[in-house]
Amino acid sequence: MLFDLRGRGRRRTVRAIYVGLALLMGVGLVGFGIGGGVGGGGILNAASKNEGSGGVSFSDQIKKYKKLTQQQPSNVGAWEKLTDAQLHEAGGEAYVTSTGVTSKGKELYAQLAQSWDHYIALNPAKPNSEIAERMVSIFGEEGLNDPAAAVGVLQIVVADRPTSASLYASLAEYAYKAHNVRVGDLASEKAVSLAPAGQRPRLQSELAALKKNPSGSETLTTKTNGKTYVGKAGPNGTFTGTVSTPTPPPAGSAPSKKK
Repeated sequence: MLFDLRGRGRRRTVRAIYVGLALLMGVGLVGFGIGGGVGGGGILNAASKNEGSGGVSFSDQIKKYKKLTQQQPSNVGAWEKLTDAQLHEAGGEAYVTSTGVTSKGKELYAQLAQSWDHYIALNPAKPNSEIAERMVSIFGEEGLNDPAAAVGVLQIVVADRPTSASLYASLAEYAYKAHNVRVGDLASEKAVSLAPAGQRPRLQSELAALKKNPSGSETLTTKTNGKTYVGKAGPNGTFTGTVSTPTPPPAGSAPSKKK
């Protein structure tokens, strides 16, 4: 047996196996945001919690791969590495603060989108799903606010991780926001089927509400002093709206008389 330590060389073999297992466990835990002092979130928050946020600049790598892409515009690997370096740089304090993405960050996000588009346009055999997942925050509401582009990167991610209910729910959300109802419906159905049984009714209800109102802000109608206002509810009970103009009757039609 392997763990019988009396044999010659077996102690060394077992020691090597345990060291290897320890390394694998450590890498796995840090990868999911557990341990390592990086906080929660793991890969999902990689765009905002990466080396750039610790004060490390990736400008040299960006310059290196920008030059390489200019020299070799069909080099898939160069575009992939440029996008990766820009994503790490995007986590720096000059680009993202507690109040959101800075103007400098918006510029870098736009460059990131171009690098990603060049990379995908070269039809890589297997697009990098980890980079694609990190690009979701770039295309999200706090970034470039491009839900259609977010749908594209999420489709790459779910193809690589087809059993994640949360990823399919995110795909459905962005698809509805991009007014892509077909993809939204397919993703919603998949998300509900993959969710734990006890969570399915709530998830189905939330996705249905999102489909009905992708913006997430409900349109309300109210009457005050004989006037009809149409608008949206704001914080602390406030209401922002405009006076609704009644639809005029068709031309030539006579007003009805009350008897």
